Amino acid sequence: MSVFLLATLDTKGIEAQYLRARLEASGLAVTLVDVGTQGPPLTEPDIDRTAILKAAGSEAPQSWSELGRGDAVTMAARGVAEIVAQRMEAGEVEAVLAIGGSAGTTIGTAAMKRLPLSLPKVVVSTMASGDVRPYVGDRNIVMINAVVDIAGLNRISRIVLSQAADCVIGMLKGARRDALLQHDREDREIIAATMFGVTTPCVQQARQVLEAAGYEVLVFHATGSGGRAMETLIGEGLIAGVLDLTTTELADELVGGVLSAGPDRLQAAGAAGIPQVVSVGALDMVNFGPRETVPPRFADRKFHIHNPTVTLMRTTADECRRLGETLARKVGTAQGPAAILFPSLGVSAIDAKGQAFDDPAARESLWSGLTSVESPIKPERFELHINDPRFATTAARRLIDMMHHRQSPEGSARQRGSSSASP
Repeated sequence: MSVFLLATLDTKGIEAQYLRARLEASGLAVTLVDVGTQGPPLTEPDIDRTAILKAAGSEAPQSWSELGRGDAVTMAARGVAEIVAQRMEAGEVEAVLAIGGSAGTTIGTAAMKRLPLSLPKVVVSTMASGDVRPYVGDRNIVMINAVVDIAGLNRISRIVLSQAADCVIGMLKGARRDALLQHDREDREIIAATMFGVTTPCVQQARQVLEAAGYEVLVFHATGSGGRAMETLIGEGLIAGVLDLTTTELADELVGGVLSAGPDRLQAAGAAGIPQVVSVGALDMVNFGPRETVPPRFADRKFHIHNPTVTLMRTTADECRRLGETLARKVGTAQGPAAILFPSLGVSAIDAKGQAFDDPAARESLWSGLTSVESPIKPERFELHINDPRFATTAARRLIDMMHHRQSPEGSARQRGSSSASP
């Protein structure tokens, strides 16, 4: 196994050599991959760009010279991702370290997104101080700001590159240590749960109930990337059940907030057929950055300044109705046991009597949307607030019951046909 070092060797050969020496001095094997597409490499790679072009697929031309720069980067990203994924499946990849500007970062992170969470993924990039979502996505990719351009070795670049190498070295040492300790920790089934600051009491209580029942709980922060990460892990088969109590990302997708998880949110669990309990946590709000960044078209709406960098906007009754319909439709297609639980006294910490977003009419519209969709999943109404411990406990126990009965066709049918209930 080795660290795969990805670099455009036509421009960053010296820096790649420096990193390779640093990694090898710590006892690590290194596979140097040339992801350059323009001039000749400044140092000899272990995997050259011809192999990358071949791995890019049948659409790839015979030579890099046939491609413009933009198409070359796209093709290189595809080829490198395929090679690294193949080598990972063969057990040859221990970590991936990449360096680059916009092109090198695009190519390197394309490969990293194909790797499991357990493999260290580090990139030194001139793009790391801006919007990194296109590069990181829902993976655990570490981006280190290059500070200066990656154009030769100097007193700044040596520090940054050394720190990147040390980061990989430390991650691998930690992984090897943890592997010795994990042999007795991997037998618990995993539950995914969604949480926001305004639903924290609910999810914390539910987590305690689930952990007491023997499950391992992964809590995802419903900030767009959190929801996407959860959906990805469900699709990869890691998750056994879902407690999706905080579906606020649906509101950002519908209205145009900054924390959308995309149109496919709330679909992976149903497609996988795993048990899921879903609620309407934080559907009372749409998320924006600082107040001055809120689009002018929302000027007459109700806002709550959560902190200097987060502005919350109350969803209207009409938006709530549409959100309810969307949620009900998505859950209604589930191939496994599912339930929708509705807390009628409030869906977030600030949607409660006397709080900033308290709006009984909007909540009733949300309920109306949930119940207006023809579906085998009948929403259940509880005269409780979402952060009431009784609601959290009920949701957790419902999921536990589904988990116990998921192998039984009769049990699955009973869960799918459930109707309104009280705590």
